[in-house]
Amino acid sequence: MTLREDHMKDFVYRGSDGCPLHATVLGQGPGLVLLHGGGPDRYSLLPLARRLAGGLTVVLPDIRGYGRSVCTDPARHTWSQYADDVHALLEHLGLRGAAVGGTGLGGTIALRSAAARPERVRAALVISMEDIEDDAAKEAERVMLEAFATRALEQGLHAAWEPLLPHLAPVITTLVRDAIGRSDPASIAAACAIGQDRAFTDVTDLASITVPVLVVPGADERHPAALAAQAAHVLPYGHLADVSLSADLRTAADLGRALAPVLSDFLLMHMTPHSGASQRPAAG
Repeated sequence: MTLREDHMKDFVYRGSDGCPLHATVLGQGPGLVLLHGGGPDRYSLLPLARRLAGGLTVVLPDIRGYGRSVCTDPARHTWSQYADDVHALLEHLGLRGAAVGGTGLGGTIALRSAAARPERVRAALVISMEDIEDDAAKEAERVMLEAFATRALEQGLHAAWEPLLPHLAPVITTLVRDAIGRSDPASIAAACAIGQDRAFTDVTDLASITVPVLVVPGADERHPAALAAQAAHVLPYGHLADVSLSADLRTAADLGRALAPVLSDFLLMHMTPHSGASQRPAAG
């Protein structure tokens, strides 16, 4: 496979633990890894990727546990493993550095990747930022995810999602429903083990991330807009986008139209040779 091809190409790579993971690549130019949220799969970001692919090589992985990246071992679902999977993807593609971004879960992985390997992550995009819970809220999330996993295994994914979807932004609901038929219930249930791990304990943890980060506010209780603003302030090179996942966005196409111009402008500014703090030495 060559990254110079401008058409879509599906491929398989392996995580650091040998788990086979699936992804799609399209476009040409500097690398951008876009990670979907918790529930959808890579196809939720395809309309956005197509709008960005004119000047970027856009890589859309199925995060382990989701889509075709089946992983039914709960012990393999940790934030460190997810960040390692991003590094394994860059290694597979021969990319010495790339921007990394995502929606919801994918945005949190982007932040963890930037914290772990700033020499490889040139910029980060956090779209519909997930909440950073205190201890009580984190315990409530763990209980909620355990109940979700039980429903998924015993009743299927439609039943598992039914009580949760009314509380999510309309576009997230659409993307989740679209992906259910492409998802493995046992793998999704295993991914719920992430509720036992913590990506960050407090928003002040983000102060250690030294790459440019664009934060796009969410629009529901699990992706609070107020947190996005706070995070953009705490991040040393944080920027708060002037768009959000508003109720007007309903489909993946809507998401692409709304976000592509903002993301493109940010990446153009922070991935050019003279963009100052965004430039990191290449690992090799």
